[in-house]
Amino acid sequence: MSRLYVPHARIFIVAAAAFGMVLLAGCGDSTGPEAGAAPLGGGSGSPGAPSMGASGGFPLTVSSCGVEAELTAPPERIVTIKSSATEMVLALGAGDRLVGTAYSDGEVPRNLADAAADVPVLAEKNPSSEAVLELEPELVYAGWESNLSAEGAGERTMYSGLGIATYVSPSACKGAAFKPEKLTFDDVFNEITEAGRILGENEAAAALVEEQRAELAAVEPSEAGLSALWYSSGSETPYVGAGTGAPQMIMKAVGLHNVAADVADTWTSLSFEAVAERDPDVIVLVDSAWNTAAHKIEALEANPVTAALPAVQQRRYLTVAFPATEAGVRNVSAVTDLATQLATLEASR
Repeated sequence: MSRLYVPHARIFIVAAAAFGMVLLAGCGDSTGPEAGAAPLGGGSGSPGAPSMGASGGFPLTVSSCGVEAELTAPPERIVTIKSSATEMVLALGAGDRLVGTAYSDGEVPRNLADAAADVPVLAEKNPSSEAVLELEPELVYAGWESNLSAEGAGERTMYSGLGIATYVSPSACKGAAFKPEKLTFDDVFNEITEAGRILGENEAAAALVEEQRAELAAVEPSEAGLSALWYSSGSETPYVGAGTGAPQMIMKAVGLHNVAADVADTWTSLSFEAVAERDPDVIVLVDSAWNTAAHKIEALEANPVTAALPAVQQRRYLTVAFPATEAGVRNVSAVTDLATQLATLEASR
């Protein structure tokens, strides 16, 4: 997905039309579900399932993060924002319906590379609402709530006013009534199932869930009782995986005890001094283009507080690609890969 898509003319006209629709629809509540709305997913944070008609599951009404959307048929024109959303669509075999993507967190996995090769890229981060509307999508699928905001690609009320369905990954919901209390693989599998319903790819979703459940069951967690730090980003102050999100879920499946598990959040800042106090046996380094694993190692070794840690001195590092660190189709493969790395590390001790 390296080709940059540049929208044609019509942007001013489309934007003006969108603004007019926002004025008409702007009095509605965009944060709370309408009466009778069916919540998304079926995990610990969002029990239930969408209401579906008798004809191939459509018309379909879904509610994500408390915002309701309706689809009369499987969407033929889809825009995704964030790697987790893009890879979900690709993994379910609907990549040929992607008319635009944005906010890539890194390269797609090899098994999806061919499907992603010709998908237009709208922007490195959040696209403008004009760029999205120019493509006349039927569905905008986002990995974060903030992707569909005034500061992002436009409010969800604007899109619904134009008859465009929106969907946000349930794991990313911020409202207390909608976010998972603690992310589980059932939550991830529920989103795959939900996305399959939305895309009209129920069989593909069921097959993928079955495949991933089997792969996860085949992983043998470490029984060594090792503690670990999930180091995501930051040089002055590490930004780390906390106790309720994908990092915690993945580390638990690998058999590692998260040193920041006591923080009731998905991510948190943890000073180098706090890291040293918790003295992790292993450090999981998130590898991203903007903050590589190598850069994090430099930061750990340059700081006198963490440089003295046995994990740093003995270079007990594991690495994981950033796109695999948010809830989505790559979480199970991240468990498999980290478990393999950990077994190799334990064997060398």
